[in-house]
Amino acid sequence: MSIRSWFRHAFAVDPPGEVKPTEAEQAPVDWLSRQIVKRHLTTPAIFTLEMSRPLNFITAQMMHVMGPAAWAILPPEMYGNYTNFASFLEKRGSIDHICRRIEQLEAEAVEREQTHLTEGPAKRQRTNAQTHKSDSESSSP
Repeated sequence: MSIRSWFRHAFAVDPPGEVKPTEAEQAPVDWLSRQIVKRHLTTPAIFTLEMSRPLNFITAQMMHVMGPAAWAILPPEMYGNYTNFASFLEKRGSIDHICRRIEQLEAEAVEREQTHLTEGPAKRQRTNAQTHKSDSESSSP
């Protein structure tokens, strides 16, 4: 490898845009996204992620530096997710992917809530009608 070819790629960065994580990297991203949506922290999380976008590579490097401490504290399966997440954060479009995944899970949660709310009154009306019907049948001689 000549110096010229090495220098040509010395400062290469990933192309802009969302990246597709590997299967191993997707698991911690999904876990984090589900925890954020479960706690109804979608807006603050996306706001924080967008603000910290320029620092995602530095954050990933800090996670690698803190790896030995994480290894001592975390169970083995969680430590594997920790290192996979740190590797995913090194990629340029990782923040975009995390934000989209959080938004997707939030939309699914809202849809489930709306479905539950619209189903709720109809089920209650049917249950009430069945209760009244059985009451009227039991009270007639």
